[in-house]
Amino acid sequence: MGTGGYEGMGVTTHAEGQRRDRTGQAEAFDAIGDRYDEAFPHKEGQLAAGAWLAAELPAGSRILDLGCGTGLPTARQLADAGHDVVGIDLSAGMIALARKHVPEAEFHQLDIADLRPGGSGARVAGGRGHYEGVAAFFSLLMLRRAEIPFTLRLVRELLVPGGLLALSMVEADVDDFAIPFLGNTIRVSGYLRDELRRVVRDAGFEIVEESSYSYAPASTDVPPEEQLFLHCRRLA
Repeated sequence: MGTGGYEGMGVTTHAEGQRRDRTGQAEAFDAIGDRYDEAFPHKEGQLAAGAWLAAELPAGSRILDLGCGTGLPTARQLADAGHDVVGIDLSAGMIALARKHVPEAEFHQLDIADLRPGGSGARVAGGRGHYEGVAAFFSLLMLRRAEIPFTLRLVRELLVPGGLLALSMVEADVDDFAIPFLGNTIRVSGYLRDELRRVVRDAGFEIVEESSYSYAPASTDVPPEEQLFLHCRRLA
């Protein structure tokens, strides 16, 4: 479907002018490769949220995996549950690994912002109401705060009414903040949980369940973190 599928979506692109060049982010994850899964071996929160998404949707549902990484565990988990999975990631290296790990799914090297109306990923986005579910596990961390509400509104429009969003973020009051990460430097943003709830609700979602996990990565150069998982439903 071309960009005409977005007509009437009511999504503005005012955040596009504030979009940061994420080339460095992609290069960092290209270099990290399989070490990402080695550094984060225990993913109970992500697995639980993926299981919720997989179980709540009818088999064969279209699910968009934003920031799919290596395809493990989420794209693999959703495909195993019988869903039609489309994953995007900024990193060519991550996309290559995802295609290897989940060959039956469809993967594209795209920035989340490319899914906007008129963007280069419009065909993948598919237009209004193209997906029954969206998984966004830690992918919004890579955006500036100014981009996050816009992205959530875009996700809402890509979902069918009542469609589901499984969202995770690291709890942190930071905006475009540089951190060391597995021998590289990436820039991340986050919210404290009350603010995250407000941003998600303002974007047109009901939060139906919430959980948090204190997580200590296996890597010594990645600090412990509090992971927040929100199970959300698109409001009509």
